Amino acid sequence: MENFYLTIALSPLIGAIIAGFFGRILGRTATHTITILGVLISTVLALMVFNYHVLEQGEVFNQNLYTWMQIGGLNISVGFLVDNLTSVMLVVVSFVSLMVHIYTIGYMHNDKDYTKFFSYISLFTFSMFMLVMSNNFMQLFFGWEAVGLVSYLLIGFWHHKESAVEANLKAFLVNRVGDFGFLLGIGLVLAFSGSLDYVEVFASLNNTIGQSLWGMDLITVICLLLFVGAMGKSAQVPLHVWLPGSMEGPTPISALIHAATMVTAGIFMVSRMSPMFEMSEVALTVVMVVGAITALFMGLLGIVQNDIKKVVAYSTLSQLGYMTVALGVSAYSVAIFHLMTHAFFKALLFLGAGSVIVAMHHEQDIRKMGGLRKKMPITYWTGLIGTLALIGFPGFSGFYSKDMIIEAVHFSSLPYADWVYYAVVAGVFITAFYSFRLFFLVFHGQSRVDSHTAQHLHESPLSITLPLIMLAIPSAIIGYFTIEPMLFTGWLDNAITVDGLKHTSMHELSKLFHGATAMISHAVQTLPFWMMVGGIASAWVFSLYKTQWADWVQSTFKRTNYVLNSLYGFDRFNEIVFVNGIKKLGNILWKVSDSMVIDSMIVNGSARFIGFVGSMVRPIQTGYVYHYAFFMIFSLLIILTWTLFMGDKPLLVI
Repeated sequence: MENFYLTIALSPLIGAIIAGFFGRILGRTATHTITILGVLISTVLALMVFNYHVLEQGEVFNQNLYTWMQIGGLNISVGFLVDNLTSVMLVVVSFVSLMVHIYTIGYMHNDKDYTKFFSYISLFTFSMFMLVMSNNFMQLFFGWEAVGLVSYLLIGFWHHKESAVEANLKAFLVNRVGDFGFLLGIGLVLAFSGSLDYVEVFASLNNTIGQSLWGMDLITVICLLLFVGAMGKSAQVPLHVWLPGSMEGPTPISALIHAATMVTAGIFMVSRMSPMFEMSEVALTVVMVVGAITALFMGLLGIVQNDIKKVVAYSTLSQLGYMTVALGVSAYSVAIFHLMTHAFFKALLFLGAGSVIVAMHHEQDIRKMGGLRKKMPITYWTGLIGTLALIGFPGFSGFYSKDMIIEAVHFSSLPYADWVYYAVVAGVFITAFYSFRLFFLVFHGQSRVDSHTAQHLHESPLSITLPLIMLAIPSAIIGYFTIEPMLFTGWLDNAITVDGLKHTSMHELSKLFHGATAMISHAVQTLPFWMMVGGIASAWVFSLYKTQWADWVQSTFKRTNYVLNSLYGFDRFNEIVFVNGIKKLGNILWKVSDSMVIDSMIVNGSARFIGFVGSMVRPIQTGYVYHYAFFMIFSLLIILTWTLFMGDKPLLVI
């Protein structure tokens, strides 16, 4: 079996190596064929793994393949842990990645670095496979850092754009902050358990009982540090600032980063570490509150964005907040369920946005669009499906997963759960408003497209529309068919640990809902449903009276509008405190350590000291023999005098 799992991981890597080193020699067609074939193999095998582990309830595979390094008694191995959680992640990552690879053929066909881009996205897929299949913290960290590295390369892929270079640097640096906390957490795991293997670590969790660090329970400190890593990768406040900037990269990588891979790594990691998080109510409360803040306040930012990709980007931030809230209330399976449904409809929305951008000759301002429905029917209908799934319209995939998150919070007994409930319910209205604001402004109303672009406006080629259709299908139906097995009949039971005595939300949900149809009938009677309807209606009114509405909002809510357009001042704060602060610290260190200590004292000071000693010695080095004879006789007299009067005391003490 190990060769089976190795093939899943290595197929994209082999494609990435061939495309990277030989792409220009092989040509474009051969390059994209090889890389797509590699991901296709992984997708087919991932479906077979899903069938074996999830549908047939096969045995969990946990095996080390070889020893990576050995430090004393610590063995760090490369190995795979494949259970139901891994199987679900493999299907999601491989399928979305396959769609992105196919989509890239049409989107990047004019790019001079076409083959290099295919190499990068295949390498990205390999990195995510290594992350989700790992059976130890070190391999997890390898995949964690690998997706970060490749995202840096892809966000700044168009390196001729200064904004792209700034964006990839921001993404890299912000993730280093999160990864620093993550690495400290891994170090503490090794300290208390003596191992980095998941099974051994979870088996030794009782060793943390009664131990404290920094005035808190040891397990709480560990979980909070691990969550700092998740905050970086999954873009939670305040480490969210890198993700909107990642829109500077080509649209295919926006879909890959935001939908199925990098940003979901933190959600997956916390779910995998559920045995640890279940031991700390403090950590779970922090996770829940941070998720609620992200879900609500990042959604508000989507309202004021006019760049089509940035609207979808802030939507990703908000939806990641929902997933994080689910983790905080111990509804790990619900978080993974929303991760899965979100991957499909968010990839669909990003790729749909890319289809519009291509048709609009890379215009991204939604205020310059309008009336594209007739010109781009496939993009329109698939975009409608993705939008309905995103807002949680009854019957679509996002409805089941998002509604379950809201209900899980409603049943939670954690501190601040009431506040979090109202935050996520308010987020339903906000999501519906900014989603349909985007949809109406792009596809409905009068055309605001310039005449030159309008003459050449048409539907995107098959390489772009085919992935849209393939992603629209699961966006519409997968929630209906998977909610019961995913949440209530044990798909994830062998991979997730929940303390049922402390956290009863899933138990209460299982009593309330007995199927997808029951959820729909229940939903239309709830506050979130009517909040969603209100959001759609408000967006429709806004699109009809856009100019008057915008003027009224700007004049009435000047301060609010300023706060939202300034992105709550996070970028400004980081610029003043961290960027300028580090510059000033660097200047101080340069002036004190480099200029004063090293240059003035050590380097130049040594030279001046030698020069001083030389200037003192030089006058007595005359070259006359009688001068040297005088000094010899004088020195001899001093030695004899010392010997006679000081006895056996040494002349010089060294």
